Amino acid sequence: MSDTFRDSTVGVFINILSGGRYLPYPDQRPGWTVPESFLVNTASSSATATFVSEKRDPTVPTRKPSREDITEESQTPARLSEDGPPVPESRRTSLSYAEKGGKGRYSVNVNMVREETIQDTHSGTVIVDWYNDHDPDNPKNWSLNKRLFVLGLISLLTFSVYIGSAIYTPSIPGIMEHFDVSKTTATLGLSLYVIGYGIGPLIFSPLSEIPSIGRTPIYMATLLIFALLQLPTIFAPNIQTLLAMRFFAGFFGSPALATGGASIQDMFPMVKLPYALISWAIAALCGPVLGPTIGGFAAMKETWRWPIWELFWIASAAFAILVFWLPETYAETILLKRARRLRALTGNPNLFSESEIKQSQMKTSEVLFEALLRPIQLMFEPAVLYANIYIGLAYAIFYLWFEAFPLVYNDIYHFNLGLSGLPFLGLMVSGIITSLGYVAWNYYRVEPEYRRTGKIIPESRLGVALFASAFIPLSLFMFGWTSRASIHWIVPTIGAALYLPGLFLLFQSVLVYLPSSYPKYAASILAGNDLFRSTVAGCFPLFGTPLYHRLTIGGGCSMLAGLSIALIPGLWILYKYGDRLRARSKYIDPADL
Repeated sequence: MSDTFRDSTVGVFINILSGGRYLPYPDQRPGWTVPESFLVNTASSSATATFVSEKRDPTVPTRKPSREDITEESQTPARLSEDGPPVPESRRTSLSYAEKGGKGRYSVNVNMVREETIQDTHSGTVIVDWYNDHDPDNPKNWSLNKRLFVLGLISLLTFSVYIGSAIYTPSIPGIMEHFDVSKTTATLGLSLYVIGYGIGPLIFSPLSEIPSIGRTPIYMATLLIFALLQLPTIFAPNIQTLLAMRFFAGFFGSPALATGGASIQDMFPMVKLPYALISWAIAALCGPVLGPTIGGFAAMKETWRWPIWELFWIASAAFAILVFWLPETYAETILLKRARRLRALTGNPNLFSESEIKQSQMKTSEVLFEALLRPIQLMFEPAVLYANIYIGLAYAIFYLWFEAFPLVYNDIYHFNLGLSGLPFLGLMVSGIITSLGYVAWNYYRVEPEYRRTGKIIPESRLGVALFASAFIPLSLFMFGWTSRASIHWIVPTIGAALYLPGLFLLFQSVLVYLPSSYPKYAASILAGNDLFRSTVAGCFPLFGTPLYHRLTIGGGCSMLAGLSIALIPGLWILYKYGDRLRARSKYIDPADL
């Protein structure tokens, strides 16, 4: 666990401030032993450049590498492993520096295979990659225990933000009374929060993929701001301030929701990724499901401020844990830091990670285009647009439960504010059962198919969505028409619980289908989906109460069930003919079909 602490935010600061004396990386330890596969005979090659840190000529000019330094043949850095192909001597670059203490010289092969000729200057670009296929700094090579521990930390981060939407709902009656506003105005605190974490990924997702920043600094900075924003929410002097703080809380909390899956993908191989994502999805599910229960009793016994205090405590506790233990998982950031250490260690200014070269070529206009315009452009792709509409509706109906449950359990069954949140636990139970079934399906169906063929056709993931689509209208009809005083409250509770299999499986299938269908633009696809569904979901609670008052609980649920049924044929068309739609897209490489 020491290396996990070393790579955390606090550990990195200790390492930097101590110059590597405390919590050192392997290449910062005295007597660091070079891996055997990296030892080369520098005398055997006329193309070898030798650098001695104590004797480097400071007058020799240096330069940053350009994209042209990486030839087409070497776009992916070769990995030097014992069972790999030999590297031609004419194309091998190595470094040599004197060991401290004067015991001799050794050479470090830093995985460089480049066409560029190395002369007697320091201008030759050297690419720093993983030392070998089993490099322990590679997140995919971490021990299973370490990966599960980090998965738990990311799940904690997600839970601490996701609970912020639903934990607010028990405060709505108190906010209405305190600020003398309508229920629609008070409900804006929920809607703006959800919309905020739909907009945030457009900014934070691209930032987290800049190698010199990485994922962990974004998580920690935004989580700290998220926690602190609860204080002006609690002490807001007017409703305008409260609503603004709720929007910014959702905005700064969004990296946990948008980038958490990317962090998990950094650690787990593709065939095992669904299992890790399911664990993360359950943590995300527990947030809005437990929120009304946790916040309901607090608001009932104290004031409307207490659920927000609870959110502040949860977020602060999560920050206190993560700042000491959450490591960086983004490979390009890890390699960039390694290249910097090796430059300092060897005195060779020409050591660069490939991500540094890419980053040096990035333009602000390109970043803005990818972050803001590309997701919107891709929204209008037929397959993407339809999937976004379907999942947006399902997500919006889920948030509409926060308006329907008080009307049913408070007004019809006369539960108090605290007890009215307990029926949400039924959704958590059905969600956990559904996740176990999804694990079994992946293990016995998807994984053998992947091992046999080496690929998974994107449309095959929609088979699960078709199965899930039946649960959504079934749940709505059952909840809507059994919510009456003459029927025991457990019956509509079971009906509501049936919604989670539909929502959960729909999310799992569609959010795998979309990026695998457009792999080159996966980040933009997911950012656009997040923006679309969060905006739709944020709007639905605003008209939830008028909808149910005008159409009754049964009529309102029937209308929503009818909309979900109307969308099922389009999902079937995507399942059967989605590959033909994608073949006509200008965003699809024929090799990806």
